Amino acid sequence: MAHVISKDGTAIAYDRIGRGPALILVDGALCYRASGPNGPLAALLAEHFTVYTYDRRGRGESGNEPLYAIGREVEDIEALLNEAGGSAGVYGISSGAALALEAAKRLPQIAKLALYEAPFVVDGSRPPVPESYARRMDELVAAGSRGAAVKHFMRRGVGLPAFVVAIMPLMPAWKKLKGVAHTLPYDTELTAAFQRGKPLPTDYWADVTAPTLVASGSKSPAWMRNAMQALANALPHAEHRTLAGQTHIVKPAALAPVLTHFFAGK
Repeated sequence: MAHVISKDGTAIAYDRIGRGPALILVDGALCYRASGPNGPLAALLAEHFTVYTYDRRGRGESGNEPLYAIGREVEDIEALLNEAGGSAGVYGISSGAALALEAAKRLPQIAKLALYEAPFVVDGSRPPVPESYARRMDELVAAGSRGAAVKHFMRRGVGLPAFVVAIMPLMPAWKKLKGVAHTLPYDTELTAAFQRGKPLPTDYWADVTAPTLVASGSKSPAWMRNAMQALANALPHAEHRTLAGQTHIVKPAALAPVLTHFFAGK
């Protein structure tokens, strides 16, 4: 484990494995190097790439600052790009895909971009995320109600059924989820504007010039699949891919060959 220092002085913890072109993996909500899908994915990609996994600010062994801004998380990725030699491919999953998109808008050092199921809601295939969602999340986090914040995210953000959310505290991972619940407002800020059940803006990502792969799972909910097709249509240089048999919890063994082909042409 090593650290890079972001522009605001925050130390960002990262691991680097493999050999080949640089590839940075960006986690979604509640995930970090010690808990999430990108570690196993990195192990599979390391045969072809120098893979960087990192703890987004406020998680794991990375530092944090009290005032959040999307730009700071973009600067964290910029610090990793500099560490990687100045240019790299970037892959993001879920809200990490939304962050990777923001980075690609601002950082021409991103050579290629791959996105898996950014949690956008672009039509009526599910209820939109309530407009009160962000305010309530901030209130729960400010009160130190970490478990309630996770439940609020799973119920109102992800849209899981109430009975599933009710039994989540029985899961072995519950303690880890609560441990990073204070970063949920960061993910909310990244995604809320695109979760209103309205079509995506046609020009917001006009500056994303990197070749982009937008992927979703064939067994994911219709709202996620619809959103990823809409996102691919909205990006200037994007292709859409459906991974057969996959859900939002995509299996690394199914995803790694797709990313390898896209980033390395293999």
